[in-house]
Amino acid sequence: MADRLDAGAITQYHDAVLQFADGQGEHPGSGLAAWMAIVANHRFNCLLWREEDKARRQDVPAADIAAGKRRIDSYNQQRNDAVEAIDEALLASLEGVAPMPDARLSSETAGAMIDRLSILALKIHHMRAQTERGDADAAHVDACAARLQRLVAQRADLSGCLDRLLREAREGRAYFKVYRQFKMYNDPALNPYLYGQAGGAGASGQGAS
Repeated sequence: MADRLDAGAITQYHDAVLQFADGQGEHPGSGLAAWMAIVANHRFNCLLWREEDKARRQDVPAADIAAGKRRIDSYNQQRNDAVEAIDEALLASLEGVAPMPDARLSSETAGAMIDRLSILALKIHHMRAQTERGDADAAHVDACAARLQRLVAQRADLSGCLDRLLREAREGRAYFKVYRQFKMYNDPALNPYLYGQAGGAGASGQGAS
């Protein structure tokens, strides 16, 4: 499977999803576990983007913001689950490849890179929309055009890094592992504010990544 996956196909899929109003896009790996996880990851990143925008509103009741925060937590958990599923599927396809004695360990996994590509696709899509606004002044459009150019360059760099990791993993010259996120704030057994033992405990500082 890893030999049928590349950054070009992934970014093309990410962009296609954002171009269609129904949020769907064709991908070349229908039925393959890694592609199913890539589709899920991008879907939840899209849902997260929308909810994060809505959570900044100040013209709605606080209850709406609280409900949105719960949706954000749920989508973020599913997004991270999908990242782990991508890595699991790719590593399963590489089981027959023995890493060389001097193979490098990549601290960033292929799934994490694909997740970042998904987020960059969202940034590019929405930044491009800012450059096309008829109600914005020239300074705003110019600033957003410069940011868009930078985002496109960043995605190109990351795409190259992903392709390199996948290529070297197939050759046994690099490897990565599944890194579990263990989002403790979503687990009633681990979040002290949910199981009633918070007391004077400090903030967990886990963030939403």
